[in-house]
Amino acid sequence: MNIGKHKRCNMNRFLYIILFLATLLFSCKNENNKPIVTQDKKPKNILFIAVDDLRPELNFYGAKHIISPNLNKLASESLVFNRAYCNIPVCGASRASILTGMRPTRNRFFDYSTRADVDVPFATSLPKFLKQNGYTTRSNGKIYHQIDDDSLAWDAIWFPDGNIRNYQLKKNIEENGNANLAVAGATAFEMAEVNDTAYFDGKIAQKGIADLKLLKNEKKPFFLALGFMKPHLPFTAPKKYWDLYDRNEIELPQSYVQPETTPSEAFHNFGELRNYGNIPKSGEIPDDLAKELIHGYYACVSYVDAQIGLVLDELKRLDLEDDTIVVLWGDHGWNLGDHKLWCKHVTFETALRTPLLLKVPGKTSGQTTDAITEYIDIYPSIAELVDIENVPKTVQGKSFVPLLKGEKSSKDWAVSKFKDAVTYIKGDLFYTEWIKDDGTAYARMLFDHSTDSLELDNLAEKPEYREKVKALSKDLREKWGKDFLSE
Repeated sequence: MNIGKHKRCNMNRFLYIILFLATLLFSCKNENNKPIVTQDKKPKNILFIAVDDLRPELNFYGAKHIISPNLNKLASESLVFNRAYCNIPVCGASRASILTGMRPTRNRFFDYSTRADVDVPFATSLPKFLKQNGYTTRSNGKIYHQIDDDSLAWDAIWFPDGNIRNYQLKKNIEENGNANLAVAGATAFEMAEVNDTAYFDGKIAQKGIADLKLLKNEKKPFFLALGFMKPHLPFTAPKKYWDLYDRNEIELPQSYVQPETTPSEAFHNFGELRNYGNIPKSGEIPDDLAKELIHGYYACVSYVDAQIGLVLDELKRLDLEDDTIVVLWGDHGWNLGDHKLWCKHVTFETALRTPLLLKVPGKTSGQTTDAITEYIDIYPSIAELVDIENVPKTVQGKSFVPLLKGEKSSKDWAVSKFKDAVTYIKGDLFYTEWIKDDGTAYARMLFDHSTDSLELDNLAEKPEYREKVKALSKDLREKWGKDFLSE
């Protein structure tokens, strides 16, 4: 008998047993059902949160008077985009542009009633692209402006029942009936002693929570889109959120003026607000009413913040947090008395600049970027983050994923438009032209944010800026490309 060989065999068996036990140990899960040793893998799920009319007046953008602890927490775990811009400042068109990754043109993605499946029926939207690549896709609340737009992209579409304007006070309900638009007598704001679920956003949050529980048990990755309604008009929120703010401390914006140097084309009569019965049909908004509107907007921001917090808490409770990318965006900016304007529908920065947060587990932790980003960049970025190639050729955006690696963006410009107005953003310069069908400009506006962040001094007609305007006009047309006057 070969004793040495026998010992070596026993030793080999011993090592095999040790290796087997070690493998078994490290593959076991603890009492919280989490792997003891985590793998270095990319998150696969996507929580896509849209907030209607949310402007970047938030703590992490320097507005310390806003009470939004849940958005603040999300920002501390995300990459915060300081210079994100919508491609068109009107909800329906902006959402169609974001979800298809395509720019608006002169006659495509035009206004609030835009339908992506009508304007670009040949396009593969982001949810449809993900669905084709094995994702469960669910739309809750307001994602597209038209609820049934791009319906084949979704495994399920849900929208809360009731009056879209969400009045709860008996007087307001009786006066407004079930109207989907503001009508004579409707109020632009409401402060009611009701629970959070009395208004749509509370219901949307609860539906999102229920969906997360459902999706956790599926074996497929998910794309869960939650479209919150506030702070869109009317400013209706439970009283406790109004009580967070002192009306006496609310001030009108520094830019509460319309300088003579700014072309008249830049202003409008904010008809969206004028539709409400307690708003003057013409002229300026009285200061006290302006402050009441601002108060209502702030209350709605705090209200929707609380609802988003509930969803994010559930994501964590279900142990989905480490495997889920979170993207939060507002569909455009909003004028809250800036330039004595209200609502969107203009190309001042207040209507174009938007909040954008990207949380990628293991990759983001409160970083900020000043890279100029367009909303059409969201689509290709999500595709890259979840390792799906062959993005449709119709997608015109550029992935901002290199920013997560600390790389510098290779694109330092953005283009936005509203009706005839096209704005080219390059560095600190914001240049706008109002353009006829034949491509000629009939008004211009240029602001240098390095010296005029409030956009009160239009430089476009000053002789010393003639060559600069000429160069910017050329760049604008080159960047807009073939879509400049496209059908």
